[in-house]
Amino acid sequence: MRYVKGQKELTRSRILEVASRRFRGEGIAAVGLAGIMQEADLTNGAFYVHFKSKENLLQEVVVDTLNRRLEAMIAASAEGLGLEHGIRDYLSPGARDAADEGCPTAALVAEIARHPKETRDLFTRKIGDFLDFIANNLPGRDPITQRKDAAALFGMMVGTLQLARAVSDKAMSDQILEGGIEAGIAIVRRQQ
Repeated sequence: MRYVKGQKELTRSRILEVASRRFRGEGIAAVGLAGIMQEADLTNGAFYVHFKSKENLLQEVVVDTLNRRLEAMIAASAEGLGLEHGIRDYLSPGARDAADEGCPTAALVAEIARHPKETRDLFTRKIGDFLDFIANNLPGRDPITQRKDAAALFGMMVGTLQLARAVSDKAMSDQILEGGIEAGIAIVRRQQ
């Protein structure tokens, strides 16, 4: 069967989109290839036309999803929305309640830590891009302090979102988010 021009790319994108949402919402280990392909409305055999393995799919999801998140941050910055806006958005109740649409780092970091070095190396490079962006948007600091503060800020945001998602008490979850927002803004506003 011949594909219409561009069909292969569209099919690949659909698989990535479904896998990304399912991995973030359900966890990497809980999601099988058959379920991804069924939701993408494709046969299981079609998977191997696009990816070598589930691990290869995960690697592509990590790169694609983190690239998209970084592009959105850059676009928001270009529109004049600074880090404080990004912190409030990242630690919002909406972000907490929509793990399948949110930050792949908060949703997947614990699982990625147990994956092969090649996957963790890809993840590390992408997180480095985020830290560079954040560092470049922290005023009044030398480069070493910018990078440390960027790492502290991003790590705090990811951990805050994970904890807010994990607790069953909504009021406590809201307090965790509010505390994370205050702490994040304090890091942004801190001067050397």
